[in-house]
Amino acid sequence: MGGQSFILLVAVIFFCTISVSIADEGTATYYTAPYVPSSCYGYQDNGVMIAAASDTIWGNRAACGRMYRVTCTGPTNQGVPQPCTGRSVVVKIVDYCPPGCRGTIDLSQEAFSQIANLDAGKVNINYNQV
Repeated sequence: MGGQSFILLVAVIFFCTISVSIADEGTATYYTAPYVPSSCYGYQDNGVMIAAASDTIWGNRAACGRMYRVTCTGPTNQGVPQPCTGRSVVVKIVDYCPPGCRGTIDLSQEAFSQIANLDAGKVNINYNQV
């Protein structure tokens, strides 16, 4: 293996490792409309690709407006053994999911349906800020 090929291989391995380590693991649930008012924006309509942040990422309102890419990784129960669609969704944090929140990120119903079967109710996820 030539020197340039070896350097390229090392660079590819490094960047692949970085992208994997940036994603956090958690769970996602969903909530249904109406989506206003919200903790971050009051009665401002932010569409439907939105989410509420649990204490894990809320940071005393610091999460407001942050965008997260969320990907379903598997079931949290036996109810729906393969809930994931294989897709990811990018959502904007517009609300707070108070203590007792069942998920790390509480997605709008529309956002949750992009990544998982609604019948699952709660799924394991990878998520990262974009």
